[in-house]
Amino acid sequence: MPALRRLDVDMLPPSLRPAIDSRFVKALPGERRERPGVRPVSYVAWSPVSPTPVSQPTLLMWSSDLAKDLGLPASPDDTERRLLADVFGGNALLPGMRPHATRYGGHQFGNWAGQLGDGRAMSLGEVTTPSGQLLELQLKGAGPTPYSRSADGRAVLRSSLREYLCSEAMHFLGVPTTRALSLVGTGDAVVRDMFYDGRPQKEPGAIVCRVAPSFLRFGHFQMLAADEEPELLSNLLRFTLAHFYPHIPLDDDAPIPADAVLAFFDEVARRTIDVVVHWQRIGFVHGVMNTDNMSILGLTIDYGPYGFVDGFDGDFTPNTTDASRRRYRFGQQPGVAMWNLARLAEALLPLCPDEARLEDAVARAGTAMKQALQAMHRQKPGLVDVADSGAADAVADALWPLLSVTETDHTIFFRALADIVRLPVERRDDDTLWGLVLPACYDAAAATTTQRTPLLAWLRTYLLLADTSSSPPSTRAEAMDRVNPYLLPRNWLAQEAIDAATAGDLAPLQRLLTILRDPYMRRDDVAREAGRRPEWARHKAGCSMLSCSS
Repeated sequence: MPALRRLDVDMLPPSLRPAIDSRFVKALPGERRERPGVRPVSYVAWSPVSPTPVSQPTLLMWSSDLAKDLGLPASPDDTERRLLADVFGGNALLPGMRPHATRYGGHQFGNWAGQLGDGRAMSLGEVTTPSGQLLELQLKGAGPTPYSRSADGRAVLRSSLREYLCSEAMHFLGVPTTRALSLVGTGDAVVRDMFYDGRPQKEPGAIVCRVAPSFLRFGHFQMLAADEEPELLSNLLRFTLAHFYPHIPLDDDAPIPADAVLAFFDEVARRTIDVVVHWQRIGFVHGVMNTDNMSILGLTIDYGPYGFVDGFDGDFTPNTTDASRRRYRFGQQPGVAMWNLARLAEALLPLCPDEARLEDAVARAGTAMKQALQAMHRQKPGLVDVADSGAADAVADALWPLLSVTETDHTIFFRALADIVRLPVERRDDDTLWGLVLPACYDAAAATTTQRTPLLAWLRTYLLLADTSSSPPSTRAEAMDRVNPYLLPRNWLAQEAIDAATAGDLAPLQRLLTILRDPYMRRDDVAREAGRRPEWARHKAGCSMLSCSS
């Protein structure tokens, strides 16, 4: 196995000499030296670590537009590709990189889990982009850290590919998210028991490089509050406010005022509400909404056993670990987000001992969440500017149970609804309306028997209300198409790409990444990918249910 190399700047082409720093490491205390082994860590925010080199790093995927934003080569040549594979495969470090794993805790499935931390993720530092922004680079799957617990710190190709694919797709869907810069095959096998059923298998290993302004989570604050480290908690909040919420005023020589703590909570709550409403809008289910997977910047973070709703089902969860309780089911995500925000508020109590004010802030966030969801539920069917907003809410709310009468595709239905809006009045007969809806139904015979009558009745009520809008039908339909995707990185598409990549064929993944760059535009050449989930994928591993094993 090769040794980790620290590259000298003179060895590098000019294209691979980004300015790299780490404000987190400089501003907050860390362990003084790198030490092997898993252990409890106290009174520090991070631990120095080193990537564990791999036998044959190969650059499988490279995000050209993100690389360009970072000041890295968008289309690397052969020499650059080899160096990039070494760096983002964990075999080499660019000048300025200081790999470290951060300490955090969290509630997992509703229970306090104590110390968690970056168990297989390690931050390399922050790149100063050509535009002056600082973006953090983080390897996922690069080896063990003090926080790895019983794991090996590695990741397999299937989970790394899914993260690369979905984080990039979510970016183009307009959902706040971490990005993915690279996907590197390691050449090494990783043993995983995919469904925790006693059948471990060797799988190809891979490492993904994630990019975000920060990977700070609710759990970073929770850990310091739980371990009663108020000074470090205060310093962490001061760091966060200075770099990510600079509009919240602070006095360097005075304790953080309660007003600043509350303003911080309000901002995190606002961003959390925004991202969760986006999830509900497109039918995304995170799968593991633990507090340690909640970003303080309101980003979608940690793509594990996620999924997209195919047939509409508020109880859908793709995570086998959550199969019995369904705590993190689709319809429950807003409620879980509010529960998680309440846990963040508790972690901030040492800095804002006025509990009543924090409780009021949590209550305000709950009201804001309801209002944001209600607005989105009017937006999807194009009922934003109708004459009677109360009627719009009632009509929108009445739709969801109808989509569950038989299995109805969430994404396809709302695109069909925009086509219905475009129909001239004289063509709104029952057969035409039903003909536009039927492609969204997984069982046409059952839908025609049990769903046609109530759904047509709803459509009649809906169209009468929609026609009171101050906007013409074409404008409303275009607005609906801007919020209702035509194309998503559904699990069955990801699994096809995984199967092909495992066999050495990256073409399906490359095609997916290309077509998902414009997910709201209807295109004839992506009709298959935009269609209903095929029957073969209904119960196939990786398509219907997934586990946390990655």
